[in-house]
Amino acid sequence: MKLISGGVCAAKGFLANGIHCGIRKNKSKRDLSLIFSEKRAAAAAVYTTNLVKGAPLIVTKRHIADGYARAVICNSGNANTCNANGIEIAEQTSLYLSQALDISAEDVVVASTGVIGLPLEIEPIKTGIPSLVSGLSHDKSVEAAEGIMTTDTKVKEIAVSFDIGGKECKIGGIAKGSGMIHPNMATMLVFITTDCAISPEMLKKALSSDIETTFNMVSIDGDTSTNDMVTVLANGMAGNEEIISEGEAFGEFMKALNTVTVHLCRCIAADGEGATKLIECIVTGAADKKTAKTVAKSVICSSLTKAAMFGADANWGRVLCAIGYSGADVDVNKINVAFKSKKGEIPVCVNGSGIEFSEEKAKEILLEDEIEIKVNLQSGEYSSTAWGCDLTYEYVKINGDYRT
Repeated sequence: MKLISGGVCAAKGFLANGIHCGIRKNKSKRDLSLIFSEKRAAAAAVYTTNLVKGAPLIVTKRHIADGYARAVICNSGNANTCNANGIEIAEQTSLYLSQALDISAEDVVVASTGVIGLPLEIEPIKTGIPSLVSGLSHDKSVEAAEGIMTTDTKVKEIAVSFDIGGKECKIGGIAKGSGMIHPNMATMLVFITTDCAISPEMLKKALSSDIETTFNMVSIDGDTSTNDMVTVLANGMAGNEEIISEGEAFGEFMKALNTVTVHLCRCIAADGEGATKLIECIVTGAADKKTAKTVAKSVICSSLTKAAMFGADANWGRVLCAIGYSGADVDVNKINVAFKSKKGEIPVCVNGSGIEFSEEKAKEILLEDEIEIKVNLQSGEYSSTAWGCDLTYEYVKINGDYRT
């Protein structure tokens, strides 16, 4: 497996584009993106568990019920959520795109992101679709990634190549996500494309399994979005024998998918609203997988721990506090904690108690922009990793007037 360029356009048969159509007031920002497969593709998606769901999710779930799709269209600047005519707008978007691409409207995945409860007009989308389609290209993954951004400050994309039965396959993805992230399925919006031949059933199985240790382990602010969705399209144009069951080929596909999703998780966490640091909590020595995941997520979600990381304060007591209220069955008298960055590693707690350490060295370690919080529960062989970011003054500033 190797890292390659191209994002969602790296795999054979996929084109993309992103334009400004007029949904967002700032004309310098793209607000409409498209990903298109030259061949009908197997499709799988996972959605937010929030009871309040964006209209596009409801429409998309209906469209890919048969396991196939050819295009993904996404607007930013408006979530199309809690709108009386939201379903109608999402369906109209699919229809206008299908006419421009000469495909079935049922083969369109539609997504939206932005302000909740703000009416969305179809006109900007309808007017923008011809330009969006005519500008499709094999090298516009970045433009598509820019078109789905809201408070994101960085483009999030990746692609890798891997081998299945002697055939080179490629998989790539783009993502958006910066705030309102505490998923119970996926994180904000993630679109993944691959030319690997895999059945819809196995694609769904791969995605559903992968998100449990990737997107479900990311938290920025504890808020689960109404529009979270991760979608994978697999058009089979690599020419490998179709993966229809578990085995070596499926295992290789899972590794490639996981490489893409872990990278996007880290990108999303590092670009949290107002964030200055990526925080990675690595839990080892757990009695079972559930305990490891619960502890890791609790530490990442702790506002006090996040604030301490912003201030480069080695306040390890906040880590233990988060473990203590996590609900996980742990022996607090066995917990070890250490902080690590490229400046080094420093133990701060052994067997649930504080130890002497250099505050100066700890400060140096915690001033870096990527921090590891290492937790060893010393009770078993299971481990888990969660990703988040520090909590800064800027987060409040961004969200204090996000709508106005």
